[in-house]
Amino acid sequence: SHLNPPLCIAHYRPTSTTTTSKMTFTKVVKNKAYFKRYQVKYRRRREGKTDYYARKRLVTQAKNKYMSPKHRLVVRVTNRTIICQIVAAEIVGDKVLCSAYSSELPRYGLTVGLKNYAAAYCTGLLCARRLLTARRISNRDEKSLAELYKGDEEVSGEIPSATSFAGRKYTVQSDQLDEEIRPFKALLDVGVRATTRGSRIWAALKGASDGGLDIPHNPKNFPGYDVESKSYDASAHRARIFGAHVAEYMSSMEENDPEDYAEHFKKYIAAGVTADSLEDLYESVHAKIREDPARKPKDKSRKFDEAGAFRRKAKRGLKQRKNRIKQKQLA
Repeated sequence: SHLNPPLCIAHYRPTSTTTTSKMTFTKVVKNKAYFKRYQVKYRRRREGKTDYYARKRLVTQAKNKYMSPKHRLVVRVTNRTIICQIVAAEIVGDKVLCSAYSSELPRYGLTVGLKNYAAAYCTGLLCARRLLTARRISNRDEKSLAELYKGDEEVSGEIPSATSFAGRKYTVQSDQLDEEIRPFKALLDVGVRATTRGSRIWAALKGASDGGLDIPHNPKNFPGYDVESKSYDASAHRARIFGAHVAEYMSSMEENDPEDYAEHFKKYIAAGVTADSLEDLYESVHAKIREDPARKPKDKSRKFDEAGAFRRKAKRGLKQRKNRIKQKQLA
């Protein structure tokens, strides 16, 4: 072709010799045609924050379903917390209908291990119950969806399934399915995180599903699923939801290395949490979440001194900061 190639092509060009045939690497430099056709990717794609291939399929709705957005269960794991949100996409941007953070769990009695598998389940459960409690069946009826769809209160680890008279399948408890009032449906949004088996993403999904939401899923990525036999052990998943893996690790470390146990589980010991009491602790947390999932308003009242003026804390000096670091090291 007489035109310059539009892309940057790197290829091998063979050169024959007297004894053997060698391959030499020839690089074609990017030319004007390449840069003329180059299109800059979206900013959040360049930053590695949004998978637009997945987002298009999660957000796009049929045109005949006007003002009926697809809802997404957005699960994000940060360095300190686990975040669950119910999000709907609009033209102006995403709208968050409900959110729950694992940093809220101390209010329900869980003060340690706020980022493990069991805490992710509690966060998903809190998000689901909070959403269903706030959503009314209709404008005239004061009854909420939380009264109809209570989810799995026993936490069996099984995958719920129900079929309506019309033949439509739902991932809710079969005895709770109402033919007139359908359950709240949401699709799981994992972002750019790897969907590996046993990830905390699936714990949040299971918590939201047991909380009464209709989230299509299968057990292939849950703990307890065997790839070879293609069977799912619900009891193994239930044990992980109640922190059995943490309790086992605590027991073995306490027996083999008490010094490391005292240092590693220092916060657990201070909170009075032992390996034997973990399951009862998570059971009580689940019960308290179901009892009162509403968000507690923050105390925004300012602190005033005796003269009635608001004053901020005085900034620490260099000596005070160094002394504070030494006190922390000695503690």
